[in-house]
Amino acid sequence: MDEFWQGKNVVITGGSGFLGSHLVPRLQAAGAKVFIVRSREYDLRTPAAVSALFDDVGHVDILFHLAATVGGIGANMKRPADFIYENVIMNALVCETARRYEVGKLVTLGSVCAYPKNVPVPFREDNLFNGYPEDTNAPYGIAKRALLVQLQAMRRQYGFNGIYLIPTNLYGERDHADLETSHVIPALIRKIDDAQRQGSDYVEVWGSGAASRDFLYAGDCADALMLAAKRYNRAGPVNLGSGREMRIVGLVDILKNVMGFEGKIVWDTSRPDGQPRRSLNSDRAWEGFGWQAQTTLEDGLSRAVEWWREHSRMRDDV
Repeated sequence: MDEFWQGKNVVITGGSGFLGSHLVPRLQAAGAKVFIVRSREYDLRTPAAVSALFDDVGHVDILFHLAATVGGIGANMKRPADFIYENVIMNALVCETARRYEVGKLVTLGSVCAYPKNVPVPFREDNLFNGYPEDTNAPYGIAKRALLVQLQAMRRQYGFNGIYLIPTNLYGERDHADLETSHVIPALIRKIDDAQRQGSDYVEVWGSGAASRDFLYAGDCADALMLAAKRYNRAGPVNLGSGREMRIVGLVDILKNVMGFEGKIVWDTSRPDGQPRRSLNSDRAWEGFGWQAQTTLEDGLSRAVEWWREHSRMRDDV
C-alpha cells in the first residue's frame, strides 16, 4: 500500500487496453479505487458519452487518459483521417470535460510519433515542435501535439493541472498481435511463433531493418505514470524512454534468440521503414519525478514471448 494512493478515486480511459492492463493492478495494489472506462460503455468521441462518464463516476482525484486510436505503420497509412479525427476529438472532449467537472489532476499520454522526422537523437522535449512528423504517422503525431497545446492553454487560462508524458514504443505482455494493425514487437513475436508452429524456415519482416527504435517495457511505463501523477505538476512534456536505441535488425536477432528460431529473415524492402531513428532522452523524467526504465529489452521480450505462447495455446484450445 502507498499512502498517497489509498482511497484516491482514479479513472482510467482505455484502462482495459494494453498499457491499462499494466497500470490497473499497480494502482489497485497501492490502494486506489479504480474505475476503468471501456469504449463499449462510453464512446469518448461524443460529448454526451463523455459527460455521462463524469456524471457516473462522481468526484475524480486523478484521471489517466490512455484511450486513443492507435496502430502500427500499416494502420496509420491506411486510416490517416480516422487517426487524426478520432484522437483530436477524443482528447479535446476528455480534457475540457475533466476541467469542467473539476478533476483533481489529468495525466495524459503523448507519442514519440509527434516528434519531427529529422531531429537530433536522442530526442529532447525542447525539439518537439521543430519540424513536421514522419509522413507515415504524421496525422496521429499532430493529434498528439494538439493534446499538449490544449493542456498548456488550459493551465494558463484556468490553472488546470494536466500533465503530458511521451512514451516511446511500448511492448510487453497482453499486447495485441493483429498483423495488419499491431506494432513491430507483437507482430514479430506472432510471425516467428507461427513459423515455428508451421515448421517454416523463414519469416518475412517489413522494411530493411535499418531503422532504429527505443523500446520501453509497458510495466516500466505504468510505473512512470504513477510516479508522475504523484510528483510532477509542470506544463512541460516529459519523455519516457528506455535509454537504449535498437535497430530493427538487432531487435529481430534478440527475438530469434529468445524464441529459439533458427530460420532466415526475409526483409520486404517494398514496405516502409517509417522514421529512420527514434530514441528518447529521459533526463527530465529522472529530474522531475525520479523515474528511469528498469527492465532490459531481453527480459521484457522474454516476458512478452512467454505470455504470447501461453495466450496462443489458450486460443488454440478454444
